[in-house]
Amino acid sequence: MDIATREKVYAGVVGKIIGVYLGRPVEGWTYEKIRDTFGEIDYYVNDTTKAPLIVPDDDISGTFAFIRSLSDHGCDAQITSKQIGNGWLNYIVEDKTILWWGGLSRSTEHTAYLRLKQGIDAPRSGSIAENGESMATQIGAQIFIDSWALVCPNDPKQTAYFAREAARVSHDGIAVEAAVFLAVMESLAFSEKRMDVLIESALCYVESDLLKHLVTEIRECCALASDWKEVRSWIAKYHGYDKYLGNCPMVTNHLVVLMALIMGGDDFQKSISIAVSAGWDTDCNAGNVGCLNGIRLGLEGIEAGADFRTPVADRMLVVTADGGSCISDAVQEAQSLIAMSDALYKLNPKDKECRFNFAFPGSLQGFMIAPGEGMRQTLCFLENTLLTTGTPGLRLSYRNLAKGTIARSCVETFTDLMPKGKDGTSYFEVMASPTLYSGQCVSTTLVCEQDKNPVASLYIQYYQDDGKLLLVTSEPTPLKKGEQVLRWEIPDTNGFPIYRIGLELTSCKRLDGSVIIRQMDWRGAPKRFALPRSYEMSPLLTPWTTDTIWLKSFMSSAKNFYPDYTTTFSISHPERHGVVTIGTQDWDDYTVQSTLTIMQQEGSGLVARSRGHRRYYAALIQDGKARIVKQQDSVQAILAESDGPYPIDTTYKLSFSVYQDQLTMMVDGKVVLKAVDKTYLKGAAGFVVNTGAVLIDGFTVSQEKDNT
Repeated sequence: MDIATREKVYAGVVGKIIGVYLGRPVEGWTYEKIRDTFGEIDYYVNDTTKAPLIVPDDDISGTFAFIRSLSDHGCDAQITSKQIGNGWLNYIVEDKTILWWGGLSRSTEHTAYLRLKQGIDAPRSGSIAENGESMATQIGAQIFIDSWALVCPNDPKQTAYFAREAARVSHDGIAVEAAVFLAVMESLAFSEKRMDVLIESALCYVESDLLKHLVTEIRECCALASDWKEVRSWIAKYHGYDKYLGNCPMVTNHLVVLMALIMGGDDFQKSISIAVSAGWDTDCNAGNVGCLNGIRLGLEGIEAGADFRTPVADRMLVVTADGGSCISDAVQEAQSLIAMSDALYKLNPKDKECRFNFAFPGSLQGFMIAPGEGMRQTLCFLENTLLTTGTPGLRLSYRNLAKGTIARSCVETFTDLMPKGKDGTSYFEVMASPTLYSGQCVSTTLVCEQDKNPVASLYIQYYQDDGKLLLVTSEPTPLKKGEQVLRWEIPDTNGFPIYRIGLELTSCKRLDGSVIIRQMDWRGAPKRFALPRSYEMSPLLTPWTTDTIWLKSFMSSAKNFYPDYTTTFSISHPERHGVVTIGTQDWDDYTVQSTLTIMQQEGSGLVARSRGHRRYYAALIQDGKARIVKQQDSVQAILAESDGPYPIDTTYKLSFSVYQDQLTMMVDGKVVLKAVDKTYLKGAAGFVVNTGAVLIDGFTVSQEKDNT
C-alpha cells in the first residue's frame, strides 16, 4: 500500500474515534436536551457531563475486533458470514465485552450472539426469519462496518462483499443494505472527494429499492434546506424512532449520517457536529461520519478546525477476549488494517512495525506529559517529528530542566484501576490484560540534536495491592548528540500489573531542549513472569474476597473467576469454553506452568498461544487422559493423547511448552505428550475449564523449555 493510502487508512481510524468520543457523552439524550444544554456540540463535552474522554464503546471495539476474522482466515477474499460469526464467538466475552447486553429480542447484537452460541450459524443468526424484522433492522450493521472498507481502498466490489457478509451476522434486510452503501462510499472516498459522486456510485451496490428511495428523499430535502435543523425536523416527522419498531432503528440514524455528510460539506468539524447535535444515536452516527470524512478529507481536513487530535492522542480501547490488545491506539490499529489489506491484495507487506513508531503525521500513540509530577515537571510539549524533520518520532521538549526537577513522558500499558462512579462514564466495562510484563526487554531509540543533553532512564509504574502505584526506574544513561538505544529488562513486580512505561530525563545543570523518541518496542514472551500464591500478593485476603488488583490482569470468559486464599485463584464454569488468559499476541515461544487441582468436569488444563477464547492450543486432563488439543472455533482437534488414568479430584503439576511448531506436555515433571502443529505461532497463555472447576496454585510463563 502506498504512503498516501496508508495515511488515509489512519485518518479514517482517527476520524472514527474522534466522532465516537464527541458523541459518547450525550448518547441517550433527547435532541431537546442537547439543544437546550449545548446549542450545537462542536467540541468535546465530556468534562461538562463528567465523563472520561477515552471510554470503551461498542462502536470502537466491534469495528476493530470483528475485522480480525479476516486475518484469522488468511485474509481470504471469500470469507463467509459463518466465519465472521465464529469470530464473534471467539472475541466476545458474554455479558461483558463489545455488545450492549440488553437481552434476547431486546438487543439485536445480543440476540445474534445467543443464536450463534446455540449453534445457529450466520447468516441465519441475524436473519429476519430467525429474529423478526424489528430486531434485524436496527443500527448495528452499519456501526461496525468501517474497518471492512478500510482494508479495501478503491475496491467497491470487494468492500460490498465483505460488508454484506459481515452485516448479516447480526442483521438483515435494509440494515444490511445500508451497511453496504456506507462501506462502499468509504472505499471510494480514498480517491473520490465529491459527496454526490460517492452517493451515486455507492447506490449501484444497493439491492434495496426502499433504501434507494430514502437516499433520494434525504438528498432532495438537503438540497432545499438552508440549515441542517430543517432536515432534522423532516427526519423526525417522517422517520423518527416513533415510526419504527425497536429501540435504535437503522433508517432514522442512516438518514442522520447522510444529512451530516451532505450538510457538513467539506468541513470535518461541522459534519461530526451535525451528527451529534441532531441526537438519536450520537456516537454511532458521528463515528461513521468521522471515518468517512477522515478518509475523504484526510488529516488536513480533520485538522482544519478545532484540535480534535491532541486530547485523544490516538488512544482507544478495543475490549475483547484478546485482553492484551485492549490498550491500543490509532496507529497500531491502522497498521493492522494495512497489513490485512496487503495480504488480501498479495502486496509485499512491511515487516511488523515497532509498537510505538509514530509513523503518521501528528500521531502521538497515547504518549502524554506524565501526570502527578506537580511543579517539578519541566516537560512542556510533545510533537510528532514527521513533518518537521521528515522522519517519524516523538519530540519531548523541556524547559528549565535542572537539579530538583524532571521531565517525564509516559504511555499507558494497562487500564486505570482507580475506582470511578458508573454514572456518566460508559455502559461498557474496561477489561484488559497489560501489554507489558516483568521479564520482557524494552528497547527504545532516542535522538538528541543538542551538544548538551540530559540523563535518561526508562521507568514503569505498577499497581500494588492497595491500588497505589510504585515507580521503578532503569539505570540512568547520559545522552549524547545523535542516536542511541536504551534497553531494559522489566524487573519483577510480583505479578502486579504495569500501568505505565515512560522516559525520565534529569540534569544537574539547567537545560532547555528536547529529546526525540524514534521508536519503542518489546516483543516475545517474558523471560519469566510469575504469580505466587494469593496471600503472598494480598496479605489481607479472606475466603470471601472475590477480586484483587492482580486478578484484573486476566481476561476471563469463565462464569466464576476468583482469588483463592489457599492457592492463587479458582476457576469454575458451568459449560464449555471457560477460558482465562493473560498476555499479548507477541508471545511466541514459551512454557506455561501451574499446579491444578481438578474437580468434577469434562476437562481442564493449560492454554497457550490463545488468539481469542475459541482459538488456542491446550494441554488438558480430559476423559481420564492427557491430551494436547487445538481449539479452532467450535472444533476441538486432538493432536496427541495418552492413556492415564488421570482421575479427577487430583492435583497435577502441568507444564505446556510451545516452541515454533513443537508442542510438549508434562505432567508431574515427566514428558507425557508431544505434537507438531503450526496453526498458531503466537498468543496469550492461561487456562481452560469445561463444565467444572479447578484450583490454580501458582502460574508461570517463561522462555525456558523446562522449569521442573
